[in-house]
Amino acid sequence: MQRPNPTWIGNDTEVLFTDLYELTMLQGYFHLSMHDQAVFSLFIRKLPQHRNFFIFCGLADILCFLENLRFKDKDIQYLHSLGLFSDDFLQSLADFCFTGDVFAMPEGTVCFANEPLLEIRAPIAQAQLLETFILNQVHYQTLAASKAVRVKLAAEDRNVFDFGLRRIHGLDAGLKSARAFYIVGIDSTSNVYAGYIYGIPVSGTMAHSFIQAHNDELEAFQAFTELYPETILLVDTYDSLLGVKKVVELAQSLGKDFHVKGIRIDSSDLIGLSYQIRDILDSAGLYQVKIFASGGLDEFDISNMVQQRSPIDGFGVGTKMGVSNDLPYLDMVYKLTMYAGQGCFKKSPGKETLPGQKQVYRQISNGKLIKDILSKYEENQPGQPLIHQVMQQGERLKGSKEDLEVIRKRVKEELSLLPAEYKGINQVSSPISVSLSPELQKEKEKIEQGS
Repeated sequence: MQRPNPTWIGNDTEVLFTDLYELTMLQGYFHLSMHDQAVFSLFIRKLPQHRNFFIFCGLADILCFLENLRFKDKDIQYLHSLGLFSDDFLQSLADFCFTGDVFAMPEGTVCFANEPLLEIRAPIAQAQLLETFILNQVHYQTLAASKAVRVKLAAEDRNVFDFGLRRIHGLDAGLKSARAFYIVGIDSTSNVYAGYIYGIPVSGTMAHSFIQAHNDELEAFQAFTELYPETILLVDTYDSLLGVKKVVELAQSLGKDFHVKGIRIDSSDLIGLSYQIRDILDSAGLYQVKIFASGGLDEFDISNMVQQRSPIDGFGVGTKMGVSNDLPYLDMVYKLTMYAGQGCFKKSPGKETLPGQKQVYRQISNGKLIKDILSKYEENQPGQPLIHQVMQQGERLKGSKEDLEVIRKRVKEELSLLPAEYKGINQVSSPISVSLSPELQKEKEKIEQGS
């Protein structure tokens, strides 16, 4: 089936999804006749606690947005009503579109602090206007992917299902998170709209309310399995062990027509319960019925269950993955690094930037990532270059539209390159090295010396 566009294209106000100061600066550039090429770089300043790497995500939405970026009559009329903008500036917006170039890591790339994820090379007004949208989209999707990959790695070979939609912060985040979760290996989502938009597998069965609406738990199980014979039954509405025994009773009554795939527990001591439940199921010969756990789980909970060899076969993970509870934001920034052929930099303590367009070279030895080198874009360094041009003069280059399964496969390949200790849930003492090339090191020294 042909799927609808997953971005906001078609909304009359998407170009106004920006901070006001982007527009006031645009008017400044316009009246000062500042139209030269600029380079802006998107990167994360530092590696936060509990993270050893990030997964870059969100590029597809940026490219789609840039292809369709226009000010419509309604947008210009609204800006006129603010009383901040001159008529000639507003008139110029009628012809505004993106004519620049985009360079980026492929979505799903493992990345680290201070590495450019995406760089825009365009007339300064065009590149400036993009700051808010790019940060909004790439920040959340990279945050979500980088949280979810920890959950998936903690689960090892067990399935993980995304249950987070109802508590994620808003419609757009709810949609984009499901995509981010899927590309890092989460097996399915409860989000039907994400399934429709992206083709992600959807999953889900019942809530406690369905059980409560019946006179008896067994009656509820019977009714649901008549509709969905291979369902997963929620057994902890009243008493988990009694609930499992009623599943056994149902199996005995249905005989060869019993096809229930599993049971789900959502509360109490999940590890202890899982052992008792496995014993009950196995004693009844229901070896094929799997145990799934949910209820406020995160990567630390899941890692504990896996390390204790709990007989839990899969996990439903919702709120804590959806809102990235232990790390609700990344120190991601979008900074000017070149204008009119001259390098631009910041010297502010803790917020330093280096001038110019950049490249990242990845060095791999014996099948494992050992270090990255941050260089000037035009330099040649040993290793594999990670940043590639994906848009030229406002048009996507061939191959820049990637199927979700291609990105999902890339994540798997990228993770296989990481040494085992970096895939754990605790932060290692020695992060992957991101060193400066000789040329960039010289630039840094010049800045530090004030020359």
